[in-house]
Parts: sequence; C-alpha cells; structure tokens
Amino acid sequence: MTAALPNQVTSCAAIGDDAFGLTRIFDPAIQLAVWRRTPDPTIGNWLERNAGALGCGFRQLITPGQTPVLDTLPTGSGRDALADDLAQLAEMLAELLDAPAIGVRLEVIHKAMCPRLHVDRVGVRMLCTYRGPGTEWVEEQSIDRSRLGAASAGLADTHSGVLRPDHCIESIPLYAAALLKGSLWQDNTGRGIVHRSPAVSSPPRVLAAFDAAW
Repeated sequence: MTAALPNQVTSCAAIGDDAFGLTRIFDPAIQLAVWRRTPDPTIGNWLERNAGALGCGFRQLITPGQTPVLDTLPTGSGRDALADDLAQLAEMLAELLDAPAIGVRLEVIHKAMCPRLHVDRVGVRMLCTYRGPGTEWVEEQSIDRSRLGAASAGLADTHSGVLRPDHCIESIPLYAAALLKGSLWQDNTGRGIVHRSPAVSSPPRVLAAFDAAW
C-alpha cells in the first residue's frame, strides 16, 4: 500500500488530500489550493483507448447538479465517469463561490497552450488534468513579477529573467482538482498564482477548466 502524501502548505499554496482543503483559497496568502485525488482508471483507460478520437473538446455552461453532455466523444463507461466527475467538480466550485452556473471547458491539447509563465486575469479558476502532465506553477520566491507578460519581450522563461536562479518549477498532479487565484480576485491586484502550460510529449493532454458564471 502506498502511504498518503503529507498535506503541504507553502508561502502561496495549500496542497492536501481532502476536498475541504480547497476552502483554503479564501486565505488571502493562498494563491493555489490543490485537492490531490486518486486517478480513476475507468476514465484513464477510456482516454488511452480513444486518445486519437477526442476531437477538440467542448465548452458548456451547466448549473449545479447538471451533468455535461459528452455525446460528441466516443462512447463507453469512461465517458460516463468523466461526465459525472466534471459535474461533481462544477458543483463544488459553484458551492464555493455561490455561483448559479459554471462554464466547463474540456481541452484536448497537442502542444502547450500557454508556454510562458503568466497570471490569469480572472478571480479564480479550477483546473483538472485527466491525461498528460499537470499545469506547472512557481512559488513567489522563484519569480520576478516585473518580467511577466510584455516585459518578457517574447523570450522563453529560461531567458526572460522571470525565473530567479534558485527557482523550482512545481506541477499539479494528474487528476487533482486545483483552484488557481487570479489577479481579479478581490484585493489580489499584483498577485495571483504564476503558472504555465507544460510541454506535451505524448499528445493529447486532456484538461478541464471551470469558471464561475453569474
């Protein structure tokens, strides 16, 4: 039996194995809250079998308790399990933020969408990677925020100066539900978790993103 990983709280992140830990996102110092989950083999095996037939994903707006419609994806028990999991995560986000609806986006990714470190101009977004590497993020002490965005002059992170010499790139685990606080969260101007899309060595990467809608 594999022992559970210890809960972890850093200068900007709270990482644990309990869904209740996602409420740590309301702590002003926390920019990332991660609920580590055990990957569902039903979903994983279905994604592997149908990796070349997933199309480009979908976007839907659902209300709490509603299950997204995945009829454009290959049939199978894995598709049903994925729909149920997306519905659960959407409902959790709706309850956390008291939102009447959630925008669900499933991305089927063949190369890094946002390969440079950045902060999202949102209040908060939930991400879950179902296949491939997880979203990468960095601690505050690893970055120079003055080099984000246009200040990077289009250079890769390794050459733009955004990463300090002693930096460490972290990664959100597969199947984990993660809340990423953005710059539009109340009183969070100039902050927000700095993150980027990972390189995709064995496409496709399958990522779900959830945004509150009012």
